[in-house]
Amino acid sequence: MQDKVVVITGASAGIGAALAERLGADETSLVLVARREDVLRDVASRSGAQVLTVVADVTVRDDVRRVVKAAIARFGRIDVWINNAGQGITRQPSELTDDDVDQMVRVNVKSVLYGMQEVLPHFKERGTGHVINISSELGRVPYAVHRSAYSGAKHFMNALTANFRDEVQQTHPGIQFSIVSPGIVKTEFGVRARHGGPDSRQFAQAQRAEEVAAIIAEVIASRRRDAYTRPDAHKRVVDYYAGLLDGSDPDARQ
Repeated sequence: MQDKVVVITGASAGIGAALAERLGADETSLVLVARREDVLRDVASRSGAQVLTVVADVTVRDDVRRVVKAAIARFGRIDVWINNAGQGITRQPSELTDDDVDQMVRVNVKSVLYGMQEVLPHFKERGTGHVINISSELGRVPYAVHRSAYSGAKHFMNALTANFRDEVQQTHPGIQFSIVSPGIVKTEFGVRARHGGPDSRQFAQAQRAEEVAAIIAEVIASRRRDAYTRPDAHKRVVDYYAGLLDGSDPDARQ
Protein backbone atom coordinates (compact mmCIF):
# COMPACT_ATOMS: atom_id res chain seq x y z
CA MET A 1 0.00 0.00 0.00
CA GLN A 2 3.01 2.30 0.32
CA ASP A 3 2.68 3.70 -3.19
CA LYS A 4 -1.07 4.44 -3.06
CA VAL A 5 -3.00 7.62 -2.32
CA VAL A 6 -6.33 6.72 -0.70
CA VAL A 7 -9.26 9.01 0.10
CA ILE A 8 -11.59 7.83 2.89
CA THR A 9 -14.85 9.63 3.58
CA GLY A 10 -16.54 9.19 6.94
CA ALA A 11 -13.07 8.76 8.41
CA SER A 12 -13.67 10.20 11.88
CA ALA A 13 -15.05 7.01 13.49
CA GLY A 14 -16.04 3.39 13.03
CA ILE A 15 -14.97 1.60 9.86
CA GLY A 16 -13.42 4.71 8.35
CA ALA A 17 -11.19 5.35 11.36
CA ALA A 18 -10.17 1.68 11.62
CA LEU A 19 -9.29 1.62 7.93
CA ALA A 20 -7.26 4.83 8.23
CA GLU A 21 -5.20 3.34 11.05
CA ARG A 22 -4.66 0.07 9.19
CA LEU A 23 -3.58 1.72 5.94
CA GLY A 24 -1.51 4.30 7.79
CA ALA A 25 0.47 1.50 9.39
CA ASP A 26 1.41 0.42 5.84
CA GLU A 27 2.63 3.95 5.07
CA THR A 28 -0.23 4.64 2.67
CA SER A 29 -0.78 8.30 1.79
CA LEU A 30 -4.22 9.16 3.18
CA VAL A 31 -6.81 11.86 2.68
CA LEU A 32 -9.24 11.64 5.59
CA VAL A 33 -12.61 13.34 5.18
CA ALA A 34 -15.33 14.03 7.74
CA ARG A 35 -17.33 16.87 9.27
CA ARG A 36 -15.95 16.71 12.82
CA GLU A 37 -12.55 18.38 12.72
CA ASP A 38 -11.37 17.56 16.24
CA VAL A 39 -12.18 13.86 15.98
CA LEU A 40 -10.80 13.68 12.45
CA ARG A 41 -7.48 15.12 13.56
CA ASP A 42 -7.32 12.60 16.39
CA VAL A 43 -7.73 9.75 13.90
CA ALA A 44 -5.10 11.33 11.66
CA SER A 45 -2.61 11.36 14.54
CA ARG A 46 -2.84 7.56 14.66
CA SER A 47 -2.73 6.99 10.89
CA GLY A 48 0.85 7.41 9.82
CA ALA A 49 2.94 10.31 8.57
CA GLN A 50 1.40 10.95 5.16
CA VAL A 51 -2.05 12.23 6.10
CA LEU A 52 -4.15 15.13 4.87
CA THR A 53 -7.37 15.92 6.73
CA VAL A 54 -10.19 17.71 4.92
CA VAL A 55 -13.21 18.88 6.87
CA ALA A 56 -16.12 18.48 4.47
CA ASP A 57 -19.74 17.44 4.16
CA VAL A 58 -19.86 14.84 1.41
CA THR A 59 -23.59 15.41 0.89
CA VAL A 60 -22.57 18.75 -0.66
CA ARG A 61 -21.15 18.41 -4.15
CA ASP A 62 -18.92 21.48 -3.88
CA ASP A 63 -17.33 20.00 -0.74
CA VAL A 64 -16.59 16.75 -2.55
CA ARG A 65 -15.06 18.67 -5.44
CA ARG A 66 -12.90 20.52 -2.93
CA VAL A 67 -11.68 17.19 -1.49
CA VAL A 68 -10.59 16.02 -4.95
CA LYS A 69 -8.66 19.23 -5.55
CA ALA A 70 -7.04 19.17 -2.11
CA ALA A 71 -5.92 15.55 -2.49
CA ILE A 72 -4.35 16.15 -5.89
CA ALA A 73 -2.71 19.37 -4.70
CA ARG A 74 -1.11 17.53 -1.77
CA PHE A 75 -0.19 14.17 -3.27
CA GLY A 76 -0.33 14.72 -7.03
CA ARG A 77 -2.91 12.02 -7.66
CA ILE A 78 -5.65 9.83 -6.21
CA ASP A 79 -5.44 6.04 -6.58
CA VAL A 80 -8.38 4.86 -4.47
CA TRP A 81 -11.54 6.69 -3.43
CA ILE A 82 -13.53 5.05 -0.63
CA ASN A 83 -17.12 6.21 -0.13
CA ASN A 84 -17.60 5.18 3.48
CA ALA A 85 -19.78 7.96 4.92
CA GLY A 86 -23.34 6.85 5.68
CA GLN A 87 -26.16 6.84 8.19
CA GLY A 88 -28.80 4.36 9.33
CA ILE A 89 -32.39 4.91 10.38
CA THR A 90 -34.71 3.30 12.91
CA ARG A 91 -38.29 3.59 11.74
CA GLN A 92 -40.95 1.20 10.48
CA PRO A 93 -41.67 1.55 6.75
CA SER A 94 -45.30 2.52 7.36
CA GLU A 95 -44.08 5.46 9.48
CA LEU A 96 -41.44 6.88 7.11
CA THR A 97 -41.70 10.58 6.35
CA ASP A 98 -40.54 12.49 3.29
CA ASP A 99 -37.65 13.87 5.37
CA ASP A 100 -36.62 10.35 6.43
CA VAL A 101 -36.38 9.15 2.84
CA ASP A 102 -34.69 12.34 1.64
CA GLN A 103 -32.06 12.05 4.38
CA MET A 104 -31.31 8.41 3.59
CA VAL A 105 -30.86 9.20 -0.09
CA ARG A 106 -28.82 12.32 0.64
CA VAL A 107 -26.35 10.60 2.97
CA ASN A 108 -26.16 7.09 1.49
CA VAL A 109 -26.68 7.71 -2.23
CA LYS A 110 -25.92 11.29 -3.19
CA SER A 111 -22.64 11.35 -1.25
CA VAL A 112 -21.55 8.25 -3.19
CA LEU A 113 -22.75 9.67 -6.50
CA TYR A 114 -20.83 12.89 -5.90
CA GLY A 115 -17.69 10.99 -4.99
CA MET A 116 -17.80 8.84 -8.11
CA GLN A 117 -18.65 11.70 -10.44
CA GLU A 118 -16.11 14.16 -9.07
CA VAL A 119 -13.13 11.79 -8.99
CA LEU A 120 -13.95 10.18 -12.33
CA PRO A 121 -12.37 12.85 -14.60
CA HIS A 122 -9.09 12.46 -12.71
CA PHE A 123 -9.24 8.68 -13.04
CA LYS A 124 -10.06 8.92 -16.76
CA GLU A 125 -7.14 11.28 -17.31
CA ARG A 126 -4.81 8.76 -15.68
CA GLY A 127 -6.50 5.72 -17.22
CA THR A 128 -6.67 4.03 -13.85
CA GLY A 129 -8.34 4.33 -10.46
CA HIS A 130 -10.46 2.47 -7.97
CA VAL A 131 -13.72 3.45 -6.25
CA ILE A 132 -14.79 1.34 -3.26
CA ASN A 133 -18.32 1.92 -2.00
CA ILE A 134 -19.15 0.67 1.48
CA SER A 135 -22.61 -0.85 1.37
CA SER A 136 -24.31 -3.32 3.74
CA GLU A 137 -25.75 -6.80 3.74
CA LEU A 138 -29.05 -4.90 3.94
CA GLY A 139 -28.21 -3.53 0.52
CA ARG A 140 -28.62 -7.08 -0.78
CA VAL A 141 -31.39 -8.46 1.43
CA PRO A 142 -34.01 -6.39 3.34
CA TYR A 143 -33.82 -8.37 6.57
CA ALA A 144 -34.35 -5.52 9.05
CA VAL A 145 -37.81 -3.93 8.83
CA HIS A 146 -36.84 -0.93 10.98
CA ARG A 147 -33.96 -0.18 8.60
CA SER A 148 -36.15 -0.21 5.47
CA ALA A 149 -35.20 3.24 4.15
CA TYR A 150 -31.50 2.54 4.80
CA SER A 151 -31.79 -0.83 3.09
CA GLY A 152 -33.48 0.79 0.10
CA ALA A 153 -30.80 3.46 -0.13
CA LYS A 154 -28.06 0.83 -0.12
CA HIS A 155 -29.88 -1.15 -2.84
CA PHE A 156 -29.92 2.09 -4.85
CA MET A 157 -26.21 2.63 -4.19
CA ASN A 158 -25.35 -0.94 -5.25
CA ALA A 159 -27.21 -0.57 -8.54
CA LEU A 160 -25.57 2.79 -9.18
CA THR A 161 -22.14 1.31 -8.54
CA ALA A 162 -22.72 -1.59 -10.94
CA ASN A 163 -24.05 0.74 -13.64
CA PHE A 164 -21.08 3.10 -13.22
CA ARG A 165 -18.76 0.14 -13.67
CA ASP A 166 -20.56 -1.00 -16.83
CA GLU A 167 -20.49 2.49 -18.33
CA VAL A 168 -16.93 3.48 -17.47
CA GLN A 169 -15.22 0.19 -18.27
CA GLN A 170 -16.46 0.32 -21.86
CA THR A 171 -13.87 3.02 -22.49
CA HIS A 172 -11.61 2.87 -19.41
CA PRO A 173 -11.16 -0.76 -18.30
CA GLY A 174 -8.45 0.27 -15.85
CA ILE A 175 -10.99 1.98 -13.60
CA GLN A 176 -12.64 -0.36 -11.10
CA PHE A 177 -15.75 0.06 -8.95
CA SER A 178 -16.10 -2.26 -5.95
CA ILE A 179 -18.78 -2.87 -3.33
CA VAL A 180 -17.97 -4.02 0.20
CA SER A 181 -20.94 -5.20 2.28
CA PRO A 182 -20.53 -5.49 6.06
CA GLY A 183 -23.13 -6.90 8.42
CA ILE A 184 -23.50 -5.55 11.96
CA VAL A 185 -20.30 -3.85 13.09
CA LYS A 186 -19.22 -2.77 16.58
CA THR A 187 -19.47 0.98 15.91
CA GLU A 188 -21.72 3.88 16.84
CA PHE A 189 -23.84 3.20 13.74
CA GLY A 190 -26.90 2.14 15.78
CA VAL A 191 -26.93 4.97 18.28
CA ARG A 192 -26.15 7.53 15.56
CA ALA A 193 -28.97 6.31 13.31
CA ARG A 194 -31.74 8.73 12.48
CA HIS A 195 -34.26 8.48 15.36
CA GLY A 196 -31.68 6.60 17.44
CA GLY A 197 -31.69 2.86 17.86
CA PRO A 198 -30.00 -0.13 19.51
CA ASP A 199 -26.27 0.08 20.09
CA SER A 200 -24.55 -1.98 17.38
CA ARG A 201 -21.64 -2.59 19.73
CA GLN A 202 -23.85 -4.71 22.01
CA PHE A 203 -24.77 -7.39 19.47
CA ALA A 204 -22.97 -10.69 19.96
CA GLN A 205 -22.68 -11.31 16.20
CA ALA A 206 -21.23 -7.86 15.46
CA GLN A 207 -17.82 -7.70 13.80
CA ARG A 208 -15.04 -5.44 14.98
CA ALA A 209 -14.38 -2.47 12.72
CA GLU A 210 -10.81 -3.70 12.37
CA GLU A 211 -12.06 -6.94 10.77
CA VAL A 212 -14.04 -4.96 8.21
CA ALA A 213 -11.03 -2.72 7.56
CA ALA A 214 -8.95 -5.81 6.80
CA ILE A 215 -11.42 -6.88 4.11
CA ILE A 216 -11.43 -3.40 2.57
CA ALA A 217 -7.61 -3.41 2.52
CA GLU A 218 -7.74 -6.73 0.69
CA VAL A 219 -10.17 -5.28 -1.87
CA ILE A 220 -7.78 -2.39 -2.47
CA ALA A 221 -5.04 -4.91 -3.22
CA SER A 222 -7.13 -7.36 -5.27
CA ARG A 223 -9.51 -4.86 -6.95
CA ARG A 224 -12.27 -7.47 -6.85
CA ARG A 225 -15.73 -6.13 -7.60
CA ASP A 226 -17.73 -7.49 -4.70
CA ALA A 227 -16.92 -8.53 -1.15
CA TYR A 228 -18.81 -9.44 2.01
CA THR A 229 -17.11 -9.03 5.36
CA ARG A 230 -18.78 -12.03 7.02
CA PRO A 231 -17.99 -15.53 5.72
CA ASP A 232 -21.64 -16.64 5.76
CA ALA A 233 -23.08 -13.56 4.07
CA HIS A 234 -22.80 -14.67 0.45
CA LYS A 235 -24.67 -17.90 1.15
CA ARG A 236 -27.39 -16.03 3.05
CA VAL A 237 -27.94 -13.71 0.09
CA VAL A 238 -27.99 -16.57 -2.42
CA ASP A 239 -30.41 -18.56 -0.24
CA TYR A 240 -32.72 -15.58 0.14
CA TYR A 241 -33.10 -15.03 -3.61
CA ALA A 242 -33.23 -18.75 -4.33
CA GLY A 243 -36.21 -18.88 -1.99
CA LEU A 244 -37.93 -16.07 -3.88
CA LEU A 245 -37.34 -17.78 -7.21
CA ASP A 246 -38.58 -21.22 -6.18
CA GLY A 247 -41.49 -19.93 -4.14
CA SER A 248 -40.26 -21.25 -0.79
CA ASP A 249 -39.86 -19.19 2.36
CA PRO A 250 -36.37 -17.55 2.35
CA ASP A 251 -36.50 -17.25 6.14
CA ALA A 252 -36.76 -21.03 6.44
CA ARG A 253 -33.33 -21.31 4.85
CA GLN A 254 -31.54 -19.34 7.59
